[in-house]
Amino acid sequence: MIRTTSLLSALIFLCFFWARRAHAQSEQAYDSLVTQAFKLYESKEYKASAEKFAEAFVVLGAKSYMEDRYNAACSWALAGGTDAAFNQLFKITQSGQYTNLEHISSDPDLHSLHQDKRWKKIIQQVTKNKEKEEAHYDKTLVAMLDSVYREDQGHRIRINEIQEKYGWKSPQMDSIWKVIGVADSINLIKIKHLIDTRGWLGADVVGRNGNSTIFLVIQHADQKTQEQYLPVMRDAVAKGNALPANLALLEDRVALGQGKKQIYGSQIGMFAETGESYVLPLEDPDNVEKRRAAVGLNKLADYVKYWGLTWNVEEYKLNLPRYEEQQKKFHRD
Repeated sequence: MIRTTSLLSALIFLCFFWARRAHAQSEQAYDSLVTQAFKLYESKEYKASAEKFAEAFVVLGAKSYMEDRYNAACSWALAGGTDAAFNQLFKITQSGQYTNLEHISSDPDLHSLHQDKRWKKIIQQVTKNKEKEEAHYDKTLVAMLDSVYREDQGHRIRINEIQEKYGWKSPQMDSIWKVIGVADSINLIKIKHLIDTRGWLGADVVGRNGNSTIFLVIQHADQKTQEQYLPVMRDAVAKGNALPANLALLEDRVALGQGKKQIYGSQIGMFAETGESYVLPLEDPDNVEKRRAAVGLNKLADYVKYWGLTWNVEEYKLNLPRYEEQQKKFHRD
């Protein structure tokens, strides 16, 4: 599901969408087209979004990213392009790559496909892929983490819809955040117990979705918990049990929570008075692209387009004192 989310959760939905390096010219062109496709989806121009994805796939062909083909299927489904949507889904499921049964089964973007006889084939193939992938997994933990994932993301996917319909400061928004808060508290107990007793388990034990779920829960935790498990995640990355790109997000959150500057530019702020978005205070802006590439994040110049921003390092440095003052004000409040 392609989603636009609140500032607090948008980065989580994007971490896999953007986690690629774009060095070759063809890959840069591909990233640019996918960025445009994503923005068109955000503005609900679904057919144009799907067609832009199609342009991107011409650039890389068989090397196109699975996540982008899934997102293209979402745009085609929402645009009424049923055959094109199934075409993309069959590409990623029949290859054996796609295994996230929980997500594809509940994704509202694909609801229009459920009555088509081909949908059953898609679900059967994903189930087969999932079973094959999980043959050597700790199935008890996989099931537990699947449940945690649904609780973590299930309520959050409603945030944007509620914001658009009722507003950010509405009773409805307060209500959903209370529900999220309760779910997060319960999930955190489970994940802390898991890490404390078994360590930060890798995808080889709990699968990619289970591994990312561990990160999501810590990412959504309070500052003290994030600080407590940051060294644990660093160790997990060193052992190959966590993604460097995910660690970068946690590093930035912890740094900003401590009143420091972020390192990778993953966190975006907004001036409440004007609605203006900006990259929260960033250490050494001149070399941020090198740091992002080193951990598998895409270019900041592409990343900030999600918020309608244009990355200009010289302009950013001129505005940095203003951003730092805003951040200090936030901590004082």
